[in-house]
Amino acid sequence: MSGFWSLLSNDMAIDLGTANSLVYIKGKGIVLNEPSVVAVEKGSRAVIAVGREAKAMLGRAPHDIEVIRPLKDGVIADFGVAEAMLRSLITRAQKRRAFVRPRTVIAVPSGINEVGERSVRDSAENAGVREVFLVSEPVAAAIGVGLPVEKPSGNMVIDIGGGTTDIAVIALSGMVAQTSIDVGGDEMDEAVAQHVKKRYNLLIGEQAAEAIKIAIGSAAPTTEKDEEVEIEVKGRDLIEGIPKTVRISSHEIRKALEEPVKEIADGVKRTLEGTPPELAADIVDRGIVMTGGGSLLRGLDLYLREKTNLPINVVEDPLTCVVLGAGKVLDDIERYQKVLLRRVRR
Repeated sequence: MSGFWSLLSNDMAIDLGTANSLVYIKGKGIVLNEPSVVAVEKGSRAVIAVGREAKAMLGRAPHDIEVIRPLKDGVIADFGVAEAMLRSLITRAQKRRAFVRPRTVIAVPSGINEVGERSVRDSAENAGVREVFLVSEPVAAAIGVGLPVEKPSGNMVIDIGGGTTDIAVIALSGMVAQTSIDVGGDEMDEAVAQHVKKRYNLLIGEQAAEAIKIAIGSAAPTTEKDEEVEIEVKGRDLIEGIPKTVRISSHEIRKALEEPVKEIADGVKRTLEGTPPELAADIVDRGIVMTGGGSLLRGLDLYLREKTNLPINVVEDPLTCVVLGAGKVLDDIERYQKVLLRRVRR
């Protein structure tokens, strides 16, 4: 009967990310890509805005409005707000009232525990989902880029999201070795903000820190000369308490990003140490695939190549790999039964 019901509903795959949430509708592709941010009224907790509109309020909202990121380090930190966000995403993705509530495949971090799994399922079911399937983000990313996860050969994926970095060696539809660390794009943004605060006594918001990272951030020199680049940064002077502008160089931002970048490299090494020799040989031949928004940091592939002595391949569109992989699982649930964490029916 599940095939019949799916004809009457818009079954969907969701990459429920710390920074961004993407929705894939069966037969249509990716229909939504929104920041994982919700604005609510203090006290009543009534939802005011979700996604881009809510993100625009970060650091700018009056006292009676609270702007919340309901996911932290890849797991739900605020159950009620996460449920409201999911409901908004599902409603907007369907565009019309479906006859039957949808089935949904949701990608979750590889290190999620049972409590985290339950909170994701409960939030999705309360938001109007009929049936919930969970798949690990690195496995979804591997499927999304077309790696042969069902075969006995080893495939290694590094998925760098907003809150977590998931590293996994995948073979025969399972993770043979995996590491999940609470380091991602958010940690990098925080490192930039802390550097500006300590060096210049300048307080900047998380959106300003992210903009600096995107504009001049890097993990390693990308050219032999690697000429220094500077940008103007505006914030509040912590001593005088008034707005101030300073100029910051790309070299010092690279220095500020050293710690989170090193933690990612250490996670890759730990995963390689736990990989069986036969699969390690496959990785030497195939290299490592890097996905997720964090993989767009300049020079990160060069840095990891230097630390591991292995080829590092950044995919063409790293931001959509996870949701596209979850979408492939949704399109052929029977084929991908083995990659699902658990199947739950209401």
